[in-house]
Amino acid sequence: MYRYDEFDTQFVKSRTAQFREQVVRRLDGRLTEDQFRPLRLMNGLYLQLHAYMLRVAVPYGTLSSDQLRQLAHIGEKYDRGYGHVTTRQNIQFNWPELVDVPNILDDLAAVEMHAIQTSGNCIRNVTSDPWAGAAKDEVEDPRPTCELLRQWSSLHPEFTFLPRKFKIAVTASENDRAAIRAHDIGIKIVRNEAGEVGYHIYVGGGLGRTPIIAESLNEFVSREDLLPYLEAIMRVYNRYGRRDNKYKARIKILVQETGIKQFTQDVDAEYAAMTPADVAVGPEELKRIAAYFAAPKFETLSDKDEAFDKAVILDPALSRWTQNNLGQHRKAGYTIVNISLKPTDGAPGDITSEQMRAVADLADKYSFSELRFTHEQNVVLPHVKRADALAIYKALQDAGLADANIGKVTDIICCPGMDYCALATARSIPISQAIAQRFADPERQHIIGEMKIKISGCINACGHHHVGHIGILGLEKAGVEFYQLTLGGDATETAVVGDRTGKGLSQTELIDGIERIVEFYIETREGQERFLDTYRRVGIAPFKEVLYADH
Repeated sequence: MYRYDEFDTQFVKSRTAQFREQVVRRLDGRLTEDQFRPLRLMNGLYLQLHAYMLRVAVPYGTLSSDQLRQLAHIGEKYDRGYGHVTTRQNIQFNWPELVDVPNILDDLAAVEMHAIQTSGNCIRNVTSDPWAGAAKDEVEDPRPTCELLRQWSSLHPEFTFLPRKFKIAVTASENDRAAIRAHDIGIKIVRNEAGEVGYHIYVGGGLGRTPIIAESLNEFVSREDLLPYLEAIMRVYNRYGRRDNKYKARIKILVQETGIKQFTQDVDAEYAAMTPADVAVGPEELKRIAAYFAAPKFETLSDKDEAFDKAVILDPALSRWTQNNLGQHRKAGYTIVNISLKPTDGAPGDITSEQMRAVADLADKYSFSELRFTHEQNVVLPHVKRADALAIYKALQDAGLADANIGKVTDIICCPGMDYCALATARSIPISQAIAQRFADPERQHIIGEMKIKISGCINACGHHHVGHIGILGLEKAGVEFYQLTLGGDATETAVVGDRTGKGLSQTELIDGIERIVEFYIETREGQERFLDTYRRVGIAPFKEVLYADH
């Protein structure tokens, strides 16, 4: 993972000192809130519904056990004993006091972390596959590319004040676990017919009030051309992107209004007019960055472990956890452990300081001191011996983190909603909890199979509801909360925006309606069809009929 050099250390230290002085001026009244706002946003500090919120950058979701312990310390000392994992693989603290924020930033800097570019009209945290470097199906580890983009985009003078915020995601697998086509720029690492590694670039994706799936811009960009080509895209966006209307300022609107053919021509013309050598990074620098992500020293092992296999047979709960929460590792004898942050009685994505320390200890003991946050608001131990999975499972049980529901109906993506966010129009956390409790039975979850439910508390779609198999949008009318459903959304390599079902529902109507949808799916599916497969086969009409059966 990335290690600070001397410049990074001094820069973050100076930035924290500057912000400390700005906070003093805000507290003593020399700065008004309006004057302070752009300063705090540059340091990831938001003003939420009830308190400030600090969003901490976790580049491409990768962090060390020591960093997680420091986050645990921050949650305990300066917040209410927990943090919240976000859909950009970051973590945020919802209750810090303004006077304490400079101290928090100092504590973050001590473990090579910060909150820069987690807000504002800039390139935000570059996200990636949480299984990066461990997945059996990847072309290569995508994180060196993410780190290259992080260094290129950090404080880039041309991209500090874009028309709107900008999000990039990178994957290196045919199985898209990074939702790249829901991003402003999506990058898929590929091999061409000659066996050369390059990049398939998608552009113009995004959710919010105008959900759009990104379009293919260039099927193969070489390693040496990646940064110049991306810079050409950003220059075109910076020049032509709308600044008169924030709702039309994202690159997706520019691509739609221009058309992908004309947009491609504009990018190609910009690229041709550039001096790529001024932007491109040479092989030695790429090699230097890649060295930060060298694979751990794996042992030569067998995929067979009789003791673990026997334990799985004897313990149904362990069997479910093994089936749902373990991923296939590229090295024999190893596995990827996915830790669910979706208990039936909690807020999706929340993790207590005590739990952070427990996971950090597991990472030290079993996963080379490395872990990941996922865009689905869970945690990953990427490099675990399969023989150690039983010990990890028992430790997770003790920590209250052994829910065996990864990819299931209760593994819900959910924004903070009106419990925290000043922009929200409805609550989302109570809805996720009600759904989780309705479908809490593990056997029922197994019968249902893969199901992605995503919930947003407003049209900004922080909960990615547009690309949920079942998407839920909370709205408000005349002081009453109600919920709209979309069906058939998908954030993977077959990405599509879900179909709206119709009029909104109350919370009770919503939960009962979802149950009828699930039961109809189980009755209607053929063979081993997933919910998404059945929906695509039969269409929206019969699902709408059962959803609104009581209306």
